Amino acid sequence: MVDVDELVAAARVVQLPMRVRFRGITTREALVFEGPAGWGEFGPFPEYGDAEAAHWLRAGIEAAYEGLPAPLRTRVEVNATVPAVPADGVSAVLAQFPGCRTAKVKVAEKGQTLEDDLARVAAVRKAMPDGAIRVDANGGWTVPQAHEAITRLVADGPLDYAEQPCASVEELAEVRRLVDGACDIAADESIRRATDPMRVAELGAADVAVVKVAPIGGVRAVLAVADALRAAAGVRVTVSSALDTAVGLSAGIVAAACIEDGNAAGLGTGGFFTADLGEHPLVDGALAVRTVAPTAERLAAVEVFGERRDWWLDRLRRCHALLAR
Repeated sequence: MVDVDELVAAARVVQLPMRVRFRGITTREALVFEGPAGWGEFGPFPEYGDAEAAHWLRAGIEAAYEGLPAPLRTRVEVNATVPAVPADGVSAVLAQFPGCRTAKVKVAEKGQTLEDDLARVAAVRKAMPDGAIRVDANGGWTVPQAHEAITRLVADGPLDYAEQPCASVEELAEVRRLVDGACDIAADESIRRATDPMRVAELGAADVAVVKVAPIGGVRAVLAVADALRAAAGVRVTVSSALDTAVGLSAGIVAAACIEDGNAAGLGTGGFFTADLGEHPLVDGALAVRTVAPTAERLAAVEVFGERRDWWLDRLRRCHALLAR
């Protein structure tokens, strides 16, 4: 285990301004550090407790100190990601995802209605008439709400899958039973925020596993979970972003490139930032497999000090202590 003082000495705390509100935020904070193998990221969202956030630190240490596994491909197809914008804002969002043939649409946003969701998905269908559509509720529906929403959504056209329609694994299993094959059900939070991600397989709760590098603890941990879920339940696997900076996104891209039969990855989130630590250009709906090393100029443009830096360093020390146990 790398010494915590070494991590603190290398730590740079950054704030990335965003073009649109996503997950309720307009600025993304994270801590990045350089090690002998490259750059790592520690960016758990503020509401996450230390036990959960420690997985994110493990992922950053893997990238910076162990290095990432060798990918199987040089390019990774990604989906467009549409936040909970009004229907008339969909075209502007999709313009940031040239060549994408799949779109994931956020639904069940607090303060919005099912009619808002239906209108947003309809606008995506109109803009991408030959595209595959996914919806992501982030656990925001009850079982009856999820059943109604999915029923109404598939009446307008097929869905690739509905991601985390409800909060618990038991609810996912019930929704999957109710929709009866009309739409695949994907598990996200029920895997990355679970003490036992295999419960999804045990309860037959999902057709698709959405896995994210930082919350699960690194690329190798993601690949192990993906292999276990596919072996136990035959699920498809989608690698997605945790709204990572370009540093963290590098690890996600490598993870997706290590999964031979992966779906279009949810990694096209770099366009949400007006400033970032590097670039992963989207070309014809795909990202090249490459890692990012921030330049001094990039870091200086977004680095923060004072109270926010102290907050992140305190969090880093607490999470490191948990890993050291």
